[in-house]
Formats: sequence, C-alpha cells, structure tokens
Amino acid sequence: MLHPLHQEDAIIGIGVTQPLYFDTAATTRVAPEVLAAMVAQLAGAERFANPSSAAHLPGRAAAAVVEGARAAIAAELRCDPDEIIFTSGATESDNLALHGVALAHAQQGRHLITSRIEHQAVLACCAALETEGFRVTYLSPNRQGWIEPAAVAAALCPDTLLVSLMHTNNETGVMQPIAEVAALAAQHGVLLHVDAAQAAGKLPIDLRQTPIDLLSLSAHKFHGPKGIGCLVVRNRRRLRLRPLMYGGGQEFGLRPGTLPTHQIVGLATALTLAARHRATDLAHVAELKHQFVAGLRARLPIQVHGEGAVVSPYIVNLSIPGIGSDALINQVAHGLAIASGSACSSGTVEPSAVLRAMGIEGDLLYGAVRVSFDRTHSFNDVTAAVDLMVAAVQRIRELSAQ
Repeated sequence: MLHPLHQEDAIIGIGVTQPLYFDTAATTRVAPEVLAAMVAQLAGAERFANPSSAAHLPGRAAAAVVEGARAAIAAELRCDPDEIIFTSGATESDNLALHGVALAHAQQGRHLITSRIEHQAVLACCAALETEGFRVTYLSPNRQGWIEPAAVAAALCPDTLLVSLMHTNNETGVMQPIAEVAALAAQHGVLLHVDAAQAAGKLPIDLRQTPIDLLSLSAHKFHGPKGIGCLVVRNRRRLRLRPLMYGGGQEFGLRPGTLPTHQIVGLATALTLAARHRATDLAHVAELKHQFVAGLRARLPIQVHGEGAVVSPYIVNLSIPGIGSDALINQVAHGLAIASGSACSSGTVEPSAVLRAMGIEGDLLYGAVRVSFDRTHSFNDVTAAVDLMVAAVQRIRELSAQ
C-alpha cells in the first residue's frame, strides 16, 4: 500500500505503479513541507538575489534567509551558526574535513585513523592522502560490525592528527561508539571527524555534549533535497582547514561559489521538521523494522547482520542462505525497491567490503541485501514487502531446481 504522500505519482503508466520503496538509506523523498519552503524561496520576489550581493537590499534579504537557515541548523545540532559550512552533501563534507585538516595541519602529525567500514567518501579520501605522505590506520570491526574503542586507543600515536569514524553504518545500520571515541580523542588532543549522513535528522546529535570536531551530513537522507549538506567545524576560528576549491570566498573562505538559497532553506526545514517528529518517528520505524524482521524470519531462514550491536531502526541488512542478492533484487524489482550494499557504488557487482570486514563470507556475503525504512512507511507496506520477498525466494528456488 502506498503512503498518501506517494499517491500523486504512483501511476507511471496505465496499469503500472511504482514499487514499494525501501531504500531510504540511499535517499528519502522530499517532504511536502520542505518542497513548499523551497518553492516559496524560488518564487519569492524579494529573496531571489545572490546572498553575497551585500550592496543592495535584495542581496541582503537573501543573505538573511541563509543566516536564518544556518541558525536553525545550529540550534538542532547544538553548535554555533558560524561553525556550519554549506556543501553539496556529506561526500564533499568528508573530503573537506579530511583533506582540509590534513593539509592545513601536517606539521602537527601525518597519521590518521579510520575504519574499514567507512563510506567510500572517507576511504577514497584516506587513500588519496596516503599518496601525499600521510599514514592511515584502518581498524577492523568485530563480528557485529562495531569498532571497539580499545582498538582506537591502541592505534593512537604521538603524531596522530585525526580520527574519522562514521556515526551509523550506511549498510548495516550499526551505530559506532562515538561518545567513547570522542572522549579518547579529546584526552589525547586528537581531532575527531564523524560522518553522520545516516544519523543526522534521525537520531539526536548534541555537539555540546559530545566533543566532535567535524561533522558531515546530507539533507537528502532525512527528507530534504539532494545536492545540499554541511560540514560542522567546531571552534572554526581556531581549527583552520585548507579549502578544496578557490573562488569568491563564500562560507568563510572554505567553500566558494554562489550559495543555493532554496536548497539551504530545504536543508534547514527538513532538519527542523525531523527534530520535531523524531521521537514519534523513531518509535514508528522501530516497530516497522521489528515487524519486518519477525515476519520474514517466521517464513524464511534469514541471517541479520549486525545483531548484537546497537543498530539504527532505520536499516536492516540480511541474507537468506542459498539466495544471491542480485537474484533476489531482480525478482522483486517490479514490486519492491531494496539494495545490496551501498547505493553509492551501484553499477559494480562486488561483495560488500563492510560485511567482509566483519568476517562474513560465502553465501551470506553474496546474498546480503539492505532494507531501509522511514516515517512514510505503513505496516501494510511492511507486510507487502515480506510477502514479495518470500514469493521471490520461492521463485528463485523453483528456477534453481529446474
């Protein structure tokens, strides 16, 4: 059953409807309130101007909109407004954080610590820094997909400059021990970067309580628009970064280019809306996930990856012994949209590096699929998804037996 928000575009053609969308870890649908705020900004007669054009009233009006959005985001994350740097999303934010710190502070240390289960935006960035003379320690998770704080402590060296650890894994949903690692990093005078793409807007983040130095997020993960995100740089006046690009000096000289006012409004509106409904959404999504796993487990021999760890209710990663992920996804494609691994690496048929780092091999590795939920899903949607997956497995087994 489609959520009411989906009805307006449910019909693609005569007798053809969109599949149930359970790939919200890849991206979420823009909330109606967010879309309305963005359209109002685009259509406004007084706020269309370039926010950097401070010489006239329209430019100052647009700048005021940007600063209002910056203040709203800061209020949700519990940081100062001028610590927020607008970017195109978490990937750019990750790059600005890692490259920006490493290149600006190389004289203080050339050693970085990260994990083997990070998003490719972090891993590729670390690989690039290794070619520039930096050393990177890649920590392996335990079987549950959790990075042990003791492993971080053991990897710290006198020249460690930065630790980069994601908040919530984008494939398994396993939540990492950020508070413990933040305390360790602060104790040793090491900077901490957190990729919060799968956590921001969904789970509470209080930067006054947890000493995170750099935090990345993307609006499209919590019902905002694609193409906008931010990097929070705590104590920005003391923590210098090397910019990735050069130009007009916008965003305190760290991210040049004309600010997309309507997208920034979309980010702020989505984050504010998510915060307002967080407790209700968390409870709803947790029950959806419970119903889905219980319903599937009652009918199929599934293996849920990350069980035993603290896992986000928004994501479940599972395998069905003897069933390949490609076959399952293809069999449900007309009725159900799910993913195998990270959507950012789609187009390549490779097993999940995250699951492999957790020690998962064989059928369980090659059969892993990710199902992700959001507040727009109903219990009827979940029941239908279970039915579709069970029917798909039966078809695959029948075809294999022929």
